[in-house]
Amino acid sequence: MGTERNTPDAIRKQVSINEKLFKLPSTEEKPRLTGVKCRSCGEFFFPKRTKCIKCFGEEMEETFLSQRGRVYSYTIVHHATPGYTGPLPYAVGAVELPGGIVILSPLTQCQLDQLKIGMNVELVLEKLYEDDNGNEVISYKFRPC
Repeated sequence: MGTERNTPDAIRKQVSINEKLFKLPSTEEKPRLTGVKCRSCGEFFFPKRTKCIKCFGEEMEETFLSQRGRVYSYTIVHHATPGYTGPLPYAVGAVELPGGIVILSPLTQCQLDQLKIGMNVELVLEKLYEDDNGNEVISYKFRPC
């Protein structure tokens, strides 16, 4: 379910870390997060859920979320959790999207000392790691725009 690309050693793929959160776009498309909207009260949720926690409605409609938002809050992570092999420190933000939904996401392509609450950010997809088969595992992140 990924985008194949040729490499010198073998054919590798890009695979989503979780296809329920987003789908890998074709080269012409921009990435989109997949959430749900309650048909009863209009509340948005990410990740998807089957029941609304605001009105307890059970009719949820799959929808794409906005690609842009603003940093509602953030933290700088200085100590790795078990299994993490990426760079330290790194930023994780609470990103508020239009409609009031707030999602947690890594923040990327910015200097940590330049992060500000209220800064505008946009959705990007980036390689998180390579799996045991050499596939690039892709995840969503937000960067300043």
